Amino acid sequence: MAAMSISLVFLFSFISFHHMSSLAESSTISITQGVFIRDKELETLVSEELNFTLGFFSSDNSSSRYVGIWYHSIPATPVIWVANGDKPINGTGGSITIANDGNLVVLDGAKNLVWSTQVSIDSSTKNCSAKLRETGNLVLSCERKDLWQSFENPTDTFMPGMRVPVGASNGTSGGYVFTSWKSSTDPSKGNYTMGVDPKGLPQIVVWEGDKRRWRTGYWDGIMFEGVSIAGNYLHGFTLNGDGKGGRYFIYTPGTDKVRFQIGWDGYEREFRWNEDEKRWDVVQRGPSHECEVYNKCGSFAACDMAPSNSPVCTCIRGFEPKNRDQWDKGNWSGGCTRMTLLKAQRENVTSADTTQVSVGEDKFLELRSMRLPDFASVVGTNDCQKVCLNDDSCTAYANVNGIGCMVWNVDLADIQHYGTGGNTLNIRLAHSDLDGGKRNMIAIISAVVAGLICLGIFVWLVYRFKGKLKVLPTVSSASCCKNSDVLPVYDGSRSRDMSAEFSGSADHSLEGSQLSGPEFPLFNFSCISIATNNFSEENKLGKGGFGPVYKGKLPGGEQIAVKRLSRRSGQGLEEFKNEMMLIAKLQHRNLVRLMGCSIQGEEKLLVYEYMPNKSLDCFLFDPFKQTQLDWRRRFEIIEGIARGLLYLHRDSRLRIIHRDLKASNILLDENMNPKISDFGLARIFGGNQNEANTNRVVGTYGYMAPEYAMEGLLSVKSDVYSFGVLLLEILSGRRNTSFRHSDDSSLIGYAWHLWNEQRAMELIDPCIRDSSPKNRALRCIHIGMLCVQDSAAHRPNMSAVVLMLESEATNLPTPTQPLITSMRRTEDRQFYMEGLDVSNDLTVTMVVGR
Repeated sequence: MAAMSISLVFLFSFISFHHMSSLAESSTISITQGVFIRDKELETLVSEELNFTLGFFSSDNSSSRYVGIWYHSIPATPVIWVANGDKPINGTGGSITIANDGNLVVLDGAKNLVWSTQVSIDSSTKNCSAKLRETGNLVLSCERKDLWQSFENPTDTFMPGMRVPVGASNGTSGGYVFTSWKSSTDPSKGNYTMGVDPKGLPQIVVWEGDKRRWRTGYWDGIMFEGVSIAGNYLHGFTLNGDGKGGRYFIYTPGTDKVRFQIGWDGYEREFRWNEDEKRWDVVQRGPSHECEVYNKCGSFAACDMAPSNSPVCTCIRGFEPKNRDQWDKGNWSGGCTRMTLLKAQRENVTSADTTQVSVGEDKFLELRSMRLPDFASVVGTNDCQKVCLNDDSCTAYANVNGIGCMVWNVDLADIQHYGTGGNTLNIRLAHSDLDGGKRNMIAIISAVVAGLICLGIFVWLVYRFKGKLKVLPTVSSASCCKNSDVLPVYDGSRSRDMSAEFSGSADHSLEGSQLSGPEFPLFNFSCISIATNNFSEENKLGKGGFGPVYKGKLPGGEQIAVKRLSRRSGQGLEEFKNEMMLIAKLQHRNLVRLMGCSIQGEEKLLVYEYMPNKSLDCFLFDPFKQTQLDWRRRFEIIEGIARGLLYLHRDSRLRIIHRDLKASNILLDENMNPKISDFGLARIFGGNQNEANTNRVVGTYGYMAPEYAMEGLLSVKSDVYSFGVLLLEILSGRRNTSFRHSDDSSLIGYAWHLWNEQRAMELIDPCIRDSSPKNRALRCIHIGMLCVQDSAAHRPNMSAVVLMLESEATNLPTPTQPLITSMRRTEDRQFYMEGLDVSNDLTVTMVVGR
C-alpha cells in the first residue's frame, strides 16, 4: 500500500511497553463470567498456540494503563489493537471480565465501566466467553455464535485475515476503518484515518481529517494500479464478495509475519518480521516520495518520479500554470489551466473574447507510464475515446486491464509520471494544441534561414573590412581561468585600484592587500561564464538577497559555486565588498572557503567551493530528507557550527560577528560536515577595537537577539542567541517561525514550556527521539535554552558553549525564562556600557529581513 519498498526499521513502532511480559503463571485462554484478568496480578489472555497476548500495558513510563493485543513471543513488540485508547485507567487496579449482560468489559480499580463491546444480547443467552484466536482476533461468543470481534473494530493496524470493507461499513461514514494513534506513546484517536475510498473505484486512501493525504491507486484485480512498481509486496491482497452484495479486501501473507499500520505521523507502512535479525523491517511506506503526497502539483500537472528531474512538477502539454509567480517559486499547489478552450467551451466564448480560441475537433494527447488521476468513473464500452468525445465534460480517458474504460469528468488531480510501467492516459486537448508541432517546425525552419542570412552578411562585412581589424590572440577555454601570460586576469594597476576601492570603509580596513597575489585569485569573467554554462537555469542552485548562486566546473574538473551580484540588489555591492574582504583569509574547516572573485564592468562574482548537499534547511525541514539526519549526524553538525563560530569570535585574526546565522546559511559538504556561509552582513572588531557604529539593523526574523533587533546593541552574544535558535531547530526539526499561530509564539517559547514541565524530550524530532541518548539530548536542549536567554549578560560565550557540548562533566547553570520583552534590563545596559564588544552608538533606520 505504497509506491516504493523501504528497508528501514521504523523505530516508532517499537515503543517501550511495560508489563507486556512473557506467559505469566495466571494466564488463561478464555474469559467467562466470573473470570477476571487483573492488571495488578499481571494476568493475561493468550491464544491457544501462544501467538498473541491480551493484557494491560502502559507506555513511556506513564501511570496510564490500557488494554491491548500484541505478539506473544516477539520482543519489544508493538500493540496491534487497543480497547480503551481514549479512556486510560490510572494505576494498576483495572480488570477485564464478562459482565452480567454478556458483554466483554474493562473496569477500573473502583469497578467503574471503562470500555465495553456494547453488543445487544438477549437476557436468556448464556455461556458467553471471549477468546483470542491465532490471527490476533479477539472474539466474543455466546452459545457458540460470534457476536463481536476486534477485527471488525480495528484501531491503527491491519492484520492478515482481517476484512476491509469496500464502502461505508462498521457504522463509519465514508469507509474510514483504521485510525492512527495521537502520538507514538498516546493510543487515543489521532489525526489520520485509512480505509477504502467510498466515493469511487476501490483504492486505499489515507486522510488527514477530511483531506486526502495519500492513495494507492486503483485496484485492477491483481494489485493496486498506483503501486505496480513497488514489487510483490502487495500481491497478497484479494477482493472478495460477502454473499450479501458487499465486497471486502483480505490479505494472505504466506509464511511471513506481516502487518500494516497507519502511523501517528500519517504514514502507512507495511512491516515484515525478520526472523534472522529479530526485528520488524519496513518493506514499504506511503508516501515514500514527495510525488506521492496527494496532488503535489495541483490539477492538470504531473509529478515526475525520476530522482534526477528538477523541478518535479510540470504542466501537461496544452496547459500552463494558473499562478506563474507562485509556480516559479516552487509552490505548485495551484496547478495548471488550459491554454486553449475545448470545442464545447468555445461555443460560449463571446465575440469580444478573442483569446484561447481554436478551430477543429478536440483531440487526445497520449501520456505513457502514468499513475492515473483520482476520481475516475468506469463505463461499460470498448470505444472509450468515442464515449469521452461525446461527453462535453470528459477531460481524459484510459483503458486499463482488469478495470476497463475509465473516464474523468473533473479536473485531473494527483497525476504521476513513472518513466517505466504505469498506464497510458489520454488527455483531451483543443485541436490547435496538438497541431502546434507543425507550426513549431515552420518557425524553426524560418529561424534557421534567417540565421544563415545574418551569418552571410556578417562574413561579408568581415571580409570587406578585414584590413581595418586588429588581430587578437586566441585563448582556449582550458586556459581562460588561469592567470597566464597569454591572457592576464588583471594587471597590477587594476589590482591596486581594486584594493583602494575596497579599503575605504573603516569596517573593512585590513593590513595589506587581500585582493592581490596568489592567496586570492582573480578569475576571468569569461572563464566563469563557460564554467556555469553562461549562468544557465539548470545550473542555478538558489537565490538570496545578494543574488543568484550557480554551480560551475573549472577546466581542471574542480566544482565551484558562483555567487553573482544582482544588479537590482540595493545591498548587493556593500555585501560583495564585505564578504570578499572578510573571508579572503579566513581558514577553518567549518567555514565555507572563498576561492576567488571576478569583477568586470557591472559583473561582480564570488567563487566558492561547491557544497553538494546544499544547505542544512534543505534536509532539516523536509519531511522526506530529515530522516537522513540521525542523532549522531545532528550532534556533529551542532558541534561543527559551534567550532566555526568560536573561530570567528576568538581565534581568527579579527573578531567577527556573523549577524545572519540560520539554517539556510549552513552549507553541507559531501560528508555532511557543516560550513558557515554568507558573510555579507558580518561585522569586524579588529585589534583593540571594542566599538563600531552601524546605521542598520539587518538579519533574519526569528534569529536576531532581542537587544539587537530592538535597540541595535551588537556583540558576540548576538551570534550566541542565533546559535541557540539554530540548535533548537536542529534538535526539533521545526522552524522557529512555525509556531506563529499556536499557543507558543515561537520554538523558543515551546521549548521553555516543555523544559519547565520536565517534558523536554518531546522537543526532539520524532524521527530520532527513540534513538537519541536521553542525557545528551537533554543537555543539548539545556545549552540551547542558555543561549536564547533575553539577557545577553546571562548567555554563555562560544568557548563555554563548545566546552559544554564536548564535556558532559561540566555543570550547566539554570536558564532564565526567555520573555522576549521590548524593555532591556539595567544589567544588560551595564553589560554594553562596560566596553564588551559594544556597538551601541546607533541610529536604527530600518530592519532588513532576508
